[in-house]
Parts: sequence; structure tokens; C-alpha cells
Amino acid sequence: MAAVLCAASMAAAAAFGQTGSVASRVVPGSNPIIRDKFTADPAPLVVGDRLYLYVGHDQAERDEMFNMREWLVYSTTDMRHWQDHGPIMKVADFRWAKADAWAAQTIAKNGKYWFYAAVEHDATHPGKAIAVAVADTPTGPFVDAKGSALVTNQMTPKGTHSWEDIDPTVYTDEAGTTWIAWGNRQAYIAKLKPNMIEIDGPITEITPPHFEEGPWLHKRGALWYLTYASLDRSKHRDERVSYATAASPRGPWTYRGELTGSGKYSFTIHPGIVDYKGKSYLFLHNATLAIGDMSGAIGRRAVTVERLHYNPDGTMRPVVQTDAGVTAP
Repeated sequence: MAAVLCAASMAAAAAFGQTGSVASRVVPGSNPIIRDKFTADPAPLVVGDRLYLYVGHDQAERDEMFNMREWLVYSTTDMRHWQDHGPIMKVADFRWAKADAWAAQTIAKNGKYWFYAAVEHDATHPGKAIAVAVADTPTGPFVDAKGSALVTNQMTPKGTHSWEDIDPTVYTDEAGTTWIAWGNRQAYIAKLKPNMIEIDGPITEITPPHFEEGPWLHKRGALWYLTYASLDRSKHRDERVSYATAASPRGPWTYRGELTGSGKYSFTIHPGIVDYKGKSYLFLHNATLAIGDMSGAIGRRAVTVERLHYNPDGTMRPVVQTDAGVTAP
């Protein structure tokens, strides 16, 4: 049952868990924006005057690395108060998948809502794979739209490891063509057929500098953007957010540098970009949240959001991650 999150009580509880005293200074809408569960890999979607946020549910206990079994969705109309719509799917809903409800994104097309997610395939196609589900509303119920994987590890043989086919991002251009990009270490892009459950044509590698994972595809004017979790192993221990731009989704892509630093206490980071009510936003995650006796960790992350600004030449201004987030003056 959907429930409006009581921002004040949740903020107080979270603050109590972190500091041992209730801290009334926590403002509704400040970071992290979701405080009752550990969440990661944010993917925003605007429908009318409401913004929906799809996230993975981190359920790691003790020293577990990742334990993710379901996807959640929240929504807002003011970027301050978030309504919890509960789980929209579990990895078990894809009968051919065996584990790992990893990063996902939902888009609207043809009167339906299409959900693309990374999962671990069963032994028939070992390795990570991309699933697709569909629903009539942004909050589901979502069901497996294909009955099999959209992308399997065998379809991208260049990769040196079994988890390269993760973190799908989808975008429909002005001509009505929907593109899907994904990857780990290697970045790939392809068209989707109008039925939204099949790849249309070749899969093209578009790996930009320091690409690690978590790509986010969007377009502004004539310029395409590929924003992603980057890792320069010669300099950094934790992922940062970098981006590249292009005149065409298949490139060539021009590297534009780092957009953010790393997420506090978190090895991973995952961008999600959206325009909403005349402003631009960048969603991320870090590991600053504590719930009860569970502290933030690599498998216990927390979603955040910051304002995003573009320069006249189309480049994005570097974003500093803050506690205030969108509540800052």
C-alpha cells in the first residue's frame, strides 16, 4: 500500500541512528532523500506533473557486498516529499534469472511503461543479462515482457568478464527511435525495435575514457549526452561521474571530463539526469545513511539529488555533492 513518507519523523530517526540524538535540523528533501531503506542506482522518470524515481533495494547484511532482490519506486511533486509505492518487481519475477536486481530504468512509450534491468541469468546463458518488463502505469504491476533476456553475455563477446552486460539506460529521440546503452568496462549502444523487446540492428561499442559502468543517456537540443560512473585506476580508488557528448548516439563521442567526485563512503556511484518543472537534476548515490545499527557500506547505499546546470555551449557545470541538495538556497 502506498504511503507518504513522513519526512520529519524519518529524518529524525535517521539522525538518531547516526548521532545518538534527534537532530531536527534535517530538512525534508535534503540528502539522502530516502531514509527508511537503503537504495541505489536512481533512475528518474517524469510523467505529467509527477517525478517517479526507480531504485534498487540494498539489503546487504553485515559484510555482504551486494544483496539486491527487488526494485522500488518513489514519486514526488515538489522534490521535497517522496511517496513510497513499494516494490514494483522482484528478480524472481523473471523466471529465467537467478539473482541480482541491479540497476534499472523505466521509460514511457506507446501508452506503456517499459522497465529495463540488469540481472544474473540462469545457467542457460551464464553471466549478467538485461531484462525487460512492462506495465500500464508507472507503479506497475510490471511483468516480464519477453519471457527471456533482451541482452545476454554471449551477445557482447569482446568483454573480458561475465558482468559486462549491466546498467541499461534507454532514451527515445524526436524521430521516435528508442536507444538502449549499457555496460561495464565496455559501453554498448543499440536501437530497439518498435515492440521494445528486441534489439534492432547491430550493437555498437562506444566506450568513452575511464568508463566503468552506470551509463545514463539523454539528449538536449542537438546534443547527445552519455553520463557514467568512471574510474581512472591510476588516480582514484572510488568511482566518479564523467560524461561525453556526441551529435549522434553511435558517436563519435567527445569526452568532457568529470561531472562529480566520488559518493561519500561509496565505491560505486550511479547518475540519473532529468528535467522537471523547469529545472535540471542529477540523481546519485552515496553510503552516508545509517538505519538502526546498520551503517552505510558498499552494499548499503543511499540516493541523493543535486541541481544540474548547463553552460551556453552545452557542457554541464561540475556538481558538488551536498547534504542540502535541492533544499539549498
